Amino acid sequence: MDRKYVVRPEDVPSYSPAHHEGTKNYRLVAPNVNGARFMEIIYGDIERHAGALAHAHPEMEQAAYVIEGEATAEIDGVLHQISTGDLMFFPAGVFHDIRVKSERIKLLVIYSPPYGESPEKVIHRPEADAG
Repeated sequence: MDRKYVVRPEDVPSYSPAHHEGTKNYRLVAPNVNGARFMEIIYGDIERHAGALAHAHPEMEQAAYVIEGEATAEIDGVLHQISTGDLMFFPAGVFHDIRVKSERIKLLVIYSPPYGESPEKVIHRPEADAG
C-alpha cells in the first residue's frame, strides 16, 4: 500500500537528531517522505532526563505539540513547565531547549520551511557545544 499520504511512525525509520539525548524521531511529512515543500512534521519520543541542548533555527519557525508527558523548556531565556496538551512555538532565531521530567515525552514537531536535519539551518549557544 502506498503510504505517501497516510503515514504511521512505525512505518518510517527512526533517527536520533544531533545535539539531542535519548531522542527517537520519525519523519512523517517531509520532501523525501511525501513531497512536502513548505513544512516538515516529526513525531518525537524523548526519554526521562533527556532532551535537546539550547539551539536556534535562524531561518525557520518551529512548533512542538505535547501529545504526552512533562518537561521544562527554556524559550528565549524564559523557563516554562510543559505538559500534555501544550504547544510550544519557537520563532526563527530564538534559542530554546527541552529537558524531560516524566518517564518520556511524545511530541509532534512542525518545521517551516522543512529542516531535514541540515546543520547549516541550526545554531548552538557556545556553552551547549562545550559539554
